[in-house]
Amino acid sequence: MGTGAGRAAFVQVRGAREHNLKNVDVDVPRDALVVFSGVSGSGKSSLAFGTIYAEAQRRYFESVAPYARRLIDQVGVPAVDSIDGLPPAVALQQQRGTPSARSSVGSVTGLSSLLRMLYSRAGRYPAKQPMLYAEDFSPNTSQGACPHCHGLGRVYEVTEASMVPDDTLTIRDRAVAAWPPAWHGQNLRDILVTLGIDVDKPWRELPRKTRDWILFTDEQPTVPVYAGFTPAETKDALRRKMEPSYQGTFSSAKRYVMHTFATTQSALMKRRVSRYLIGGPCPVCDGKRLKREALSVTFGGLDIGALSQFPLAQLADHLGDAATDGLSEEKRLAARRLVDDVLMRLRPLLTLGLGHLSLERATPSVSPGELQRLRLATQICSNLFGVVYVLDEPSAGLHPADGESLLASLRALKAAGNSIYVVEHDLTLMRAADWIVDVGPAAGELGGRVLYSGPPEGLRGVEESRTAAYLFPATTAGAGGAPDRPARRIPKDWLRLEGITQNNLVDVDAAFPLGVFTAVTGVSGSGKSSLVSRALVDLVGAHLGHEPVATEDDEDAEAGADVQATTGGRIASGAETIRRLVQVDQKPIGRTPRSNLATYTGLFDHVRKLFAATPAARARKFDAGRFSFNVAKGRCETCEGEGFVSVELLFMPSVFAPCPACHGARYNEATLKVRYRERSIADVLGMTVDAASDFFEQEPALARPLGLLKGIGLGYLRLGQPATELSGGEAQRIKLVTELQRTQRGRTLYVLDEPTTGLHPSDVDKLMVQLRDLVEAGHTVVVVEHEMRVVAAADWVIDLGPGAGGAGGRLVAEGSPDEVAIHTGSRTAPHLKAALDGAERR
Repeated sequence: MGTGAGRAAFVQVRGAREHNLKNVDVDVPRDALVVFSGVSGSGKSSLAFGTIYAEAQRRYFESVAPYARRLIDQVGVPAVDSIDGLPPAVALQQQRGTPSARSSVGSVTGLSSLLRMLYSRAGRYPAKQPMLYAEDFSPNTSQGACPHCHGLGRVYEVTEASMVPDDTLTIRDRAVAAWPPAWHGQNLRDILVTLGIDVDKPWRELPRKTRDWILFTDEQPTVPVYAGFTPAETKDALRRKMEPSYQGTFSSAKRYVMHTFATTQSALMKRRVSRYLIGGPCPVCDGKRLKREALSVTFGGLDIGALSQFPLAQLADHLGDAATDGLSEEKRLAARRLVDDVLMRLRPLLTLGLGHLSLERATPSVSPGELQRLRLATQICSNLFGVVYVLDEPSAGLHPADGESLLASLRALKAAGNSIYVVEHDLTLMRAADWIVDVGPAAGELGGRVLYSGPPEGLRGVEESRTAAYLFPATTAGAGGAPDRPARRIPKDWLRLEGITQNNLVDVDAAFPLGVFTAVTGVSGSGKSSLVSRALVDLVGAHLGHEPVATEDDEDAEAGADVQATTGGRIASGAETIRRLVQVDQKPIGRTPRSNLATYTGLFDHVRKLFAATPAARARKFDAGRFSFNVAKGRCETCEGEGFVSVELLFMPSVFAPCPACHGARYNEATLKVRYRERSIADVLGMTVDAASDFFEQEPALARPLGLLKGIGLGYLRLGQPATELSGGEAQRIKLVTELQRTQRGRTLYVLDEPTTGLHPSDVDKLMVQLRDLVEAGHTVVVVEHEMRVVAAADWVIDLGPGAGGAGGRLVAEGSPDEVAIHTGSRTAPHLKAALDGAERR
C-alpha cells in the first residue's frame, strides 16, 4: 500500500466527518469483498453509505447535465475532504416493498416483463385471434386487466353468517357485528326502532324478510330518531308527532361494509370491515387477474396467469422443459431467446434462496431482506463491470443454511470485476471477507473511529474492537457464544393450536409453551412467520377480542389493497391463561421525516411541557403546542416543521434535503429562542439517546424511557432521527421500548419477528436481557429468529421446514435447543449445534 501502484487499487478516503465520523482516513481495497463492521451506531453506515456511496452519487449527478450542480447544492455533499480511486457505485439498501397490491416479485425483478413478451411473441393463440401486445398480458394496465376484478384477481361479498356471527344476540346487543361501532352503530339501531323492528328479539327469531332487508337492502330511508327513547317511548313520540332528536338515514350492513372498504382512507377502518368480507377468486379470470383474451394464449400448455402463480423454482423447471413443437420458426427463435433470458435471471434468485417466491407475490408481503436479495439477483444479471456495490446487511432474514449461497453470489459479483462493500453483523460473512473495516469502539459520540482496516485475521489483536471479541471467541474470554442464560425454564402451561392453515401451512398442529422463551426457526419461506406472526397472532387476538391495529405504514397503503387470507384452525387449549397479546413487528414507525423516535415513544410530550414551563416561554405565553413541529405557530413555515424539503430530480426519484430556511431545525426563530438549561428544542431533538439520558436524568418521566432505549442498544439514535432513516430492526426495538414503558401485567404473550435484525452481537446480548426480564416477570416471549446464538439461549425451539414454500410448512423438530440440535432431519440442527458448542467452550 506504500507505492503509487498499490494505492491505486484502493478507494482512498481522507477526512470523513459525516455524522459521528471523526476525521477518518482509510484506504478500502477495490475488487474485493469488504465488510464494514462495528456496533449499531458506530459509524460504519456513515462511512460506507453516507460517505463513499454518497460521493459516488454526487459525482454521477455532476456528470449527467449542467443543471445538476444546482441539485447537488440542494441534496448536500458528504462531509469529507477527498475520496480518490472511487468507481461508480450502486447501493442495495434494506427497504420494504412499496405498499401496493400491484407491486410484485415479477415487477421488481423484471421477469414479468419478459414473460409478457414471451407470450406476446411466442405464445400459442386460438384460431383467428389477433396477436396481443405485451401490455395486454399485464394486470396493471387497462388493456390487460380483467374487467370484473380490475386486475386484483379476487372479488368480495358479504353473507348473513359473516355479518352476524352470533344469531342468538339481539340487534340491541350488536348482533349485526358488521355495523360501525360507537355512535354510528347506535344511530342505525335507533332508526330500526323508529321503523318498528324489534331490536330486543334474538336475531334468529326475526322474520327472514326483515333480516334480509336489514342486511342487504339498497334502500336508504330517512326517518326521525328519538335518541335514548325506549321502543315504546319512540312509538308514542311518533304517534304524537314530537320533534325528533334528528333525522337519521338508514344504510344496510352490506352497503356500509362495501362502501367503507372501497372508499375509506383509514387502514384501521378498512381492516375492520374486511373481516366481514368473504373473498374468493374472481369468477371471470379465475383469480389470474387478466382479461380472457390474454388467458387464452398459452406457452408450454399454460397461460401466463398460471405460470405467474408457480414458485420460482417450479417456474424454472417448467420453462426448461417447455416444448416449442408446432410453432413457426420465427416463434421458436423468439421463444428460445426469451426463455434463455428468463432462466438466466432465475438462476441467481434460486441461488439466493428465493425459489419459494412466486412472480405474483406482492412486495408488501416480502421481507426487507428478501427484497434486497431480489435486487441483488437483478444486479448479478446486469453484467456491470468496475462498479462498487454497497449493501446493507444482505444476510438479514437469511437462515444460516442459505448463507453460503449469498456468499457465492457476492463472490460472483466480485469475480465479474466489481467491488463489494457490505455493512454487516453476520460473523460468518465477516470471516469469509477479504477485508474488514471495523468502526467503533462504541456508538454515537463514543464511536466514529476506524479501529482496524485489513484482512480479518488481523482484527484478532485489536483490544478496543467489540467485533473481535465475537469473531475470535476462543482467544477472547467472555464473548462469542450464546448469550449468558439461566437454566432452561419449565413451561407453566401450553397453548395448543390445531388445524392451522395459512400460506404453506396446511392442517398443522403446534404447541407453544407458556411462561418461557421460545424461538421458532427454519429456512426462509418455511412458514415461520405464517405460524407465528399470522396464525398465532390471529387466533389469540380473536380469542381476546382484539380489534385490528393500524400503523402509519398501513395508512399509506393503497386503498384497493387486498384482504388478507383468514387463518384456518383453532385454539385447542391454553388461551384462558393469556390476558394480553403484544405483537412487535418491523414495520416503519413512520414514512416521512416528520415521524421520529421522540414522537413515537411519547418522550416528546414531556419535553415540550418542560419547555413550556420555562420563564421565557411563560413570558411569551407559549404553550406546549408551540414546541410541536406539527403546529403552525411554532414551526418553520418553509418546511412546515419537517426539517427537510423534497428535491425533485426529474429523471430520478426525489430525495430529502435539509430545509434552506431553518437548516433542519424544524422551528421558527422565535421558538428557538426559548431555552431549557441553555438548550433549544432543536438542540434536544439533535441529542442522542445517551446524551439525552444524562441531560434529563433528574426528570423521571424521561429518564425511564431513555434508560430503556439505552438498555436495548439504541443509545446512538438521535431523539429527532427521522423514521425514514431507521431500519426495520431499529423500528421494532423502538416499539418494544414503547411497550416496556407501560405498567406490566402478568401473563402477556409477546410476539417478535427477527428482533436481532440489524444488531451487532454485543447489542444482541442487551436485547436478550430485556426479553429475559419479560419472561422472569411471568410473560411468554415467542420470537421468529435466524440468529443461532439467540436460539441456543432459548428455553424451547420449534423448527419448521424442511424446505421453503411447498417443500416446507411442516414441524420438523421441537424441544429444547439441545434436543433440536441433534435432529437429523432439520437444516437448523447443525448450525444450532455449532452455537451450543461455542457456548460450551466459553
